[in-house]
Amino acid sequence: MIHVVEVPWDGRPQAWFAFDEDDLIGKIQARRTGVGQQIYAVATPGELLAAAGVDSDAPPQWIADLAAQHGWDTPLYRADALLEPGHYQREPVNVLHAHLAALAEPLQSCRVHPDDESALEALYGDPAYQARAGFYAHMALREQLIALEVLADDL
Repeated sequence: MIHVVEVPWDGRPQAWFAFDEDDLIGKIQARRTGVGQQIYAVATPGELLAAAGVDSDAPPQWIADLAAQHGWDTPLYRADALLEPGHYQREPVNVLHAHLAALAEPLQSCRVHPDDESALEALYGDPAYQARAGFYAHMALREQLIALEVLADDL
């Protein structure tokens, strides 16, 4: 189980979980996909041209520039929260890293615990869950761990 604690700029922290990496990516896509925003994409300049639905004799300048720099058949990666919005690059982008960047972007802070054990360790050891500033984040994660029967309700 993957545990996520989101701490917004305004309001109380919220904890949620995902069963595995694919579920985590799907939940992040559902929460963060906006108009004109790409969490993660891979396309060649030729595919971008086809998607634009324009004549290949007169491609948009930005697509022509990508093709001139990388070639028409080179896969290019885009991850707006990880890179600059709208930026394509030849170097591969890790799909999970792109989604985690999109998850954290609008938040004050975000913690992702890859398993139950690390979530339990963080609950009592991570400064983000301690003292007055971390009280609500601590309680959000604690309540989630109790609901999932990872932690016994000892109050």
